[in-house]
Amino acid sequence: MKMKLSLIFPIVATLLVGASFPGRVDSKANTSAHGGKTEIATLAGGCFWCTESDLEKLPGVIDVVSGYSGGVLENPTYEQVSSGKTQYLEAIQVTFAPEQVTYEQVLDQFFRHIDPTDDKGSFVDRGSQYRSAVFYHNQMQQQVASKFMMEIEDLGVFKKPLKTELRPFKTFWKAEDYHQDYYKRNPIRYNYYRYVSGRDSYLDEIFGDNRKENPVTLRQMIDAKKVLTHGKTYTKPSDEELKSKLTELQYYVTQEDGTEPAFNNAYWDNKAEGIYVDIVSGEPLFSSTDKYRSGTGWPSFAKPINDAFVVKETDYRLIYPRTEVRSRFADSHLGHVFKDGPAPTGLRYCMNSAAMKFIAKKDLKAEGYEEYLYLFED
Repeated sequence: MKMKLSLIFPIVATLLVGASFPGRVDSKANTSAHGGKTEIATLAGGCFWCTESDLEKLPGVIDVVSGYSGGVLENPTYEQVSSGKTQYLEAIQVTFAPEQVTYEQVLDQFFRHIDPTDDKGSFVDRGSQYRSAVFYHNQMQQQVASKFMMEIEDLGVFKKPLKTELRPFKTFWKAEDYHQDYYKRNPIRYNYYRYVSGRDSYLDEIFGDNRKENPVTLRQMIDAKKVLTHGKTYTKPSDEELKSKLTELQYYVTQEDGTEPAFNNAYWDNKAEGIYVDIVSGEPLFSSTDKYRSGTGWPSFAKPINDAFVVKETDYRLIYPRTEVRSRFADSHLGHVFKDGPAPTGLRYCMNSAAMKFIAKKDLKAEGYEEYLYLFED
């Protein structure tokens, strides 16, 4: 069993001077000093230093408190909880303004900053006290959380089954003072712990390493996958199916991260109106309305149709790092994005024709992409 503090660095005695013992926290919704109604969400996602930091960044969140939930022992201490013998989980209580942010949006922020597929711990912290859970306070929270978690499961973005527990809230005990706002009080130590924990590298792998600059919510991904008018979903076939479906070049580009020849591919000079979709899954990727002639010999676009369908990752296959572009659900290698494109984005999405299928404007309805006809309206 690993304990965060002893794993990375000892708690110095000075931190304990003036620290208070935990106290039970009232979880009822009330009226805040801000003058509006507030609600409470209780969540466990591993290290509460990290979950506190991540949830406080969500607009509409008023306060986040680190503590312990899920056990029965009165006034548990950090040492008791970290032993793994108390049934408590490291947790946070999130006070938020429902007029500004919904309970689902709080859950969305939470799930995009944890590993919900691990029921044996969380990243470097191992043990039942670090597993993830949603403690619902009322029937509404239970219903919202249950539905949202099923949608996340169906989305498949985490690539493994969810193991996050959905449990009724009973008690929450505030952790010792030195745990509160730890990321603010001890930024160097916190950043070092967070880096070595592997949390951010995992999240970059799942959501793309541009997730902070260009965040895409789970709700956006869920809605994008449904495709508003047809309820269409996007999945990746088995490797056997892919080999039978794709040409040798298409398989090489999408599955082996290959690159097709410049000026000798299907769409580099295509001027027809329409959209480009993933050759593997059919995910809508780019529109002819954003296509331009870059002179590189590959189809180039200023932006995707919807950021929810693309993931950006750092590619180190060459001497210098590049930003790779992959499809969200099929995980197909599409190409790379560069910062030498036209206004207003200044970006050049340099794609492989072999990774895409072109659907002409006149065929959008027949092919199930009628909702993208708006792209070609004046």
